[in-house]
Amino acid sequence: MRTSPAAALIVSALIESVSGLSKLYPDQQQDIRQIAIIGAGAAGSTAASYLQKYAAESGVAINVTIFEKTDHIGGRTLTVNPFDDPAIRLELGASIFIEKNKILYDSLAEFGLSKRDPDEGADPTLGIWDGDDFVFTINQDDSYWWNAGKAILRYGFLAPRRTQQLMEATIGKFLKLYEEPYFPFRSLTQRVYDLDLVRTTGVTGEQLLKGNNIGNLYAHDIVQASTRVNYASNIGAIHGLDTMVSMAPEGAMAVAGGNWQIFHKMVEKSGVKLVLNTSIISIDFAEKSDVDGPAIFQDVTNDQKVIAAFPLSDDQAAPKITRDGEESRKYKLISTSESYSNTYDNIIIATPWQFANIAAGDGVIQQVIDMIPYVRLHVTLFASPFRYSPKFFGKEEGAAIPATVLTTLSKEDDVSSGVEGAGKAGFFSISTLRKGVNPKTQREEYLYKIFSPEKVTPEFLTRLYGISVPDTFVDVVDGDVGEQASPISWYYPHVFNSYPKALPRVTFQDPVVGQGIYYTSGMESFISTMETNALMGKNVARLVIDEILEEEAKVEENGEKSPHRVECDRGGLGALKNGEVPKTRPVQPMFEDV
Repeated sequence: MRTSPAAALIVSALIESVSGLSKLYPDQQQDIRQIAIIGAGAAGSTAASYLQKYAAESGVAINVTIFEKTDHIGGRTLTVNPFDDPAIRLELGASIFIEKNKILYDSLAEFGLSKRDPDEGADPTLGIWDGDDFVFTINQDDSYWWNAGKAILRYGFLAPRRTQQLMEATIGKFLKLYEEPYFPFRSLTQRVYDLDLVRTTGVTGEQLLKGNNIGNLYAHDIVQASTRVNYASNIGAIHGLDTMVSMAPEGAMAVAGGNWQIFHKMVEKSGVKLVLNTSIISIDFAEKSDVDGPAIFQDVTNDQKVIAAFPLSDDQAAPKITRDGEESRKYKLISTSESYSNTYDNIIIATPWQFANIAAGDGVIQQVIDMIPYVRLHVTLFASPFRYSPKFFGKEEGAAIPATVLTTLSKEDDVSSGVEGAGKAGFFSISTLRKGVNPKTQREEYLYKIFSPEKVTPEFLTRLYGISVPDTFVDVVDGDVGEQASPISWYYPHVFNSYPKALPRVTFQDPVVGQGIYYTSGMESFISTMETNALMGKNVARLVIDEILEEEAKVEENGEKSPHRVECDRGGLGALKNGEVPKTRPVQPMFEDV
């Protein structure tokens, strides 16, 4: 690629000035471990937070940059404002977590966030529909004994009790993954065997329940409705561990204003550099010239950027750092927008590899990354002043229909019936979330949420409400919703690659996929939740800092000064020097954005 004469003069001047600076500050680049995180979702945000925490505790100097292809932090934790009213927020993506989710729950107090009951303001009636009839209904405002009696009458006493005991025992094993000696882990597969969870992940939910003498009726109705609403999967097509996770919603909560705030606070408080609206399109080994000299970035086609590096003379070459007796490998990244002069010692890939569209140079990825099939889930939020039509559910006019409808398979269905296993019902769930005031009509309306394997159509909504819905979905007549208007006053569809199709398996993607390269999304086929992604982010952060400490220990054994060490007291707060605490997170290097 050629540059204009004017640009060549600028480049020449920059090289000369930076070369001079390198003599004044020869260790600037080498003294700081450069770490890149690709993705600012739950895993990437948590990794950033714990990298800074562990680095500060260990006295290690690091710089962390997060690259995020969207305009927000939090990945699949998204909120939407019905009627464009900022006072009303609905969770579009990951909606709830529980007290046993240690990272998320502890973050509430750490960041001063308020929790809320996700069912606050919701209609308490719930039913399980198989496409023909409601097999079980409940009103959560009724007494415990009344609801328990209804469940025992249909399912007996043993099935619910055995399911609860199995769930608690399974989750109890998983929770050991947070503590030594199980944390941190370089092999998720090994930990699955260590914790005796392989017998749970290696079978379907249906097999697990049957093997623990849990009745077929309870499994088909209650447990399957739970796996469908949580993972859009039937118990015959999802492994036993995710099945048990689906049965652990007790004490569910959410963050007031949106769950994304946890991850936003993690990034904000960590002080790392965040680069939004930027996709990484390539990871490759850095050449000697990339490491030793200044890197100048220039535009090429499609607004992509490429490194054009200019080497320094041999006497200005950077000293080599070794890892396990071998020359250290640094990495360069190419992105679709901003570009950076830094090379990176460590890279954390915190996004599913098959959706990342990243080209990796030969030998960069040393362990094959699983191409896991994901569930493509349609999430549709909308508002209406109307309730469901009883006729849609095969009921007489005027019959009471539960506000939240979970679904299961009909008697004629099998595990793969219908589109993506939805069966005769055709969808996984419809929830009445709460009420909200439509500012155009000043009328209170119901806010709904549908999980479905296919796009929600006007024809489907016409049948659901018994009132014609136009092709445009929303059609307000004269500022009001009348008999001739659409029953839908606000509509917001979204499609997620929401979670893997969690088929039974006994091996899992390891988090270390190359020399200094880590991958978080292998956790998803084990358990896919906000919390477990956060746990993997925390895990790789610990592995990265441990790697740095191991290298430093080898350097110090040879009587050399450690290149990344900052003096630190045992409390990890920094040793006082002249009344000041030395910075353990250095400022960004000069000429980062050229």
